[in-house]
Amino acid sequence: MHSNESWPAPAKLNLFLHITGRRPDGYHTLQTVFQFLDFGDELSFQPRDDGRIERIGDVPGVAAERDLSVRAARLLREAAGGNHGVTIEIRKRLPMGGGVGGGSSDAATTLVALNALWNIGLGADELARLGLRLGADVPVFVRGRAAWAEGVGDELQPLPDLPEPWYLVIVPNCHVPTAEIFSVPELTRDQPPIKIRNFLAGEARNVCEPVVRQRYPEVDEALKWLGQFGPARMSGTGACIFLAFDSQEKARAVYNGRPSKWGGFVARGQNESPLRRRLESALLER
Repeated sequence: MHSNESWPAPAKLNLFLHITGRRPDGYHTLQTVFQFLDFGDELSFQPRDDGRIERIGDVPGVAAERDLSVRAARLLREAAGGNHGVTIEIRKRLPMGGGVGGGSSDAATTLVALNALWNIGLGADELARLGLRLGADVPVFVRGRAAWAEGVGDELQPLPDLPEPWYLVIVPNCHVPTAEIFSVPELTRDQPPIKIRNFLAGEARNVCEPVVRQRYPEVDEALKWLGQFGPARMSGTGACIFLAFDSQEKARAVYNGRPSKWGGFVARGQNESPLRRRLESALLER
């Protein structure tokens, strides 16, 4: 296996988000559906024998010590024992504070790739448990299957038969910190739990949306604009918003007509993560 080939860290969308309660430790219990996109960051790993773990590549606003990929590498080494080292190179394409899982996906890709490259041999359950220590969204990226999620987002039930539309994702020019939104007093925290069939029937929403729209006018404006073309939604706690299309051409046409002040991209929804497929091909190369 060629160690310095790139590994994908795909984006995810939350197709809805309900908050059903709050645990004594302050974490919120929720219900959501995660689906992956064929678009994301790219990470390369060069194992080293001097025991150092370092990151190269600029990640604006995130010092290497706090980078989730560096923390993931250290956590995995600690769990495995030994003196493994690695140089991690990150090519960022996903926005920070966008609600599409950039940092969590980078962490999961690091755990999955280094577990293979360092020949550690942990199973997906063990990697997901490690990942949960880094963030509630990391386990779904480790497992790499579109899923219905409960708990803090870590109790996962695969949904292999979701439609895989083309999504237009709009990136408003703002960062929305998840912790801030979850601490807002007026956030709805007592949404009655629903069943998967309710979600499939369209009876679900993102309860964070009203709070974010009130605090971040850019998100409100983007939702109004994209909402002209269909039922636009916010992913996670924002700021990214999305709309599904039945063809790449339709999604691309709306993307090309967006106000130039917003970033964005067009990507295909995927029920199996690009990371999962990359791992399978890496294991076949051995």
